[in-house]
Amino acid sequence: MPPATASARPPGRPRSGVNAVVFAATLTTVRELGYARATVDRIAAAAGVAKTTIYRRWPSKGALIVDCLLDAFGPVPLEGTGRAELMSSAVRWIAAKIAEPGVGDAFAGVFSDAVSDPDLREVLSSRLQAPYRTALQDALGEPEDRILLFIDVAVGTLLHRMGMTGEPMADADVTALVEMLLTHFADGRPT
Repeated sequence: MPPATASARPPGRPRSGVNAVVFAATLTTVRELGYARATVDRIAAAAGVAKTTIYRRWPSKGALIVDCLLDAFGPVPLEGTGRAELMSSAVRWIAAKIAEPGVGDAFAGVFSDAVSDPDLREVLSSRLQAPYRTALQDALGEPEDRILLFIDVAVGTLLHRMGMTGEPMADADVTALVEMLLTHFADGRPT
């Protein structure tokens, strides 16, 4: 009998693309079933992977959702040269992201869970909010407390609309939100 040859690939299912498949299945499952009913079991089934595959990468549904959102959002594309343009582009970008299928639902759901889960709150703060806060601080030269207020007002308003209507904010309302925020923040002075 000829000697067995070693495979260049480790045993088991190929790993490439698993995160992308799980993230897509997560957003689809959240969009179709709602955040609460989008369990890890259902997400795994939709992704065609074992539940253990998900739990090896993410210790909880909340951690999975945060990574899924990080993947969906990517880096904040701060566009423009002046403060008003930078702030407007940030608000319009987050509004567009929240409007993507499943993204707003996932964001609102994990945000709601974090109210009573300090560990999840820490993950949201350190992994999801901090990179965007830092980018805005650097671009606008604002102290952390003012950037946090800017994020709170913009994201809070957008998520509130999603929660109250099940729909993302209409473009005209996003424009009004930008105008309100610019009235308070555009000149760079605390009021």
